[in-house]
Amino acid sequence: KTPGRPKFSCTPSGSLAKPGMGARMTGSRKWLETALAQHGLRLRGGWVPGPGDATLPPLAAAAVAVVWMVGQVGSECWPAFSGSAFLHDGLPDPLDRWSKSIGDALARQCAGRAIYPSDGPPFAPFQQWARRAEPLQTSPLLLQIHPQFGLWHAYRFALALPQLDADDAGTIAAQQQQPQTDVCLSCVSQPCLSACPVDAFTTSGYAVDRCAGHLHGPAGSDCVVSGCQARRACPVGVGYAYAQPHAAFHMAAFATRHGDSVTPQTPQKREPALP
Repeated sequence: KTPGRPKFSCTPSGSLAKPGMGARMTGSRKWLETALAQHGLRLRGGWVPGPGDATLPPLAAAAVAVVWMVGQVGSECWPAFSGSAFLHDGLPDPLDRWSKSIGDALARQCAGRAIYPSDGPPFAPFQQWARRAEPLQTSPLLLQIHPQFGLWHAYRFALALPQLDADDAGTIAAQQQQPQTDVCLSCVSQPCLSACPVDAFTTSGYAVDRCAGHLHGPAGSDCVVSGCQARRACPVGVGYAYAQPHAAFHMAAFATRHGDSVTPQTPQKREPALP
């Protein structure tokens, strides 16, 4: 048995199900929310593909009634992931493999398809898809910022399903009519742009090599242990900031992709200050 794989049964596929079935229909929003919650994942919203989406390779192979975006908020997924075999088996990309085990099981049982940010090339335009599902915008750190969760969220996969519950279709349509607020434009001080100790973030872009080099030096220990200082400086959604082990895991993964590996660390107790 693959760790973290939920067991499901699927109803016959179709384009639109009858209203009122959402609480029990496999593949409906409520059903998916329940299935994902056991893994600390959330259904982050959905969107209905239009004619222009049919040219995208992930959506071109079969009829797709809805694309649901699945992801994490804060460190809600960390207990389930960190307790799984994927984190401890020594193989590459443990979080991606954990996500894939869940997404593939859902897609297989619902006659749909799971699509991942790492699939490609060609790669699916996940940031564009996410903005179609939720009120997001690109922050000065080039991360997608959410008005409630701030920078402390991510998308693990998308589910392209052949059936959409009529109630869910109404919910999606209502979501797309919601006004959006530019939370970064209303942030006068923008502390995220001045918090980085090596000025990797500026209004003109992101210096990846400068950031990675800092992590591999002794001065980068705070970022390695506790997460990106610039990200932590954002005042939006601070209550959803990643737990320390979760943040350290992501920083180690980033550093490994951009140089020598960095072992995830835990905070060390400070020595008493000298009198």
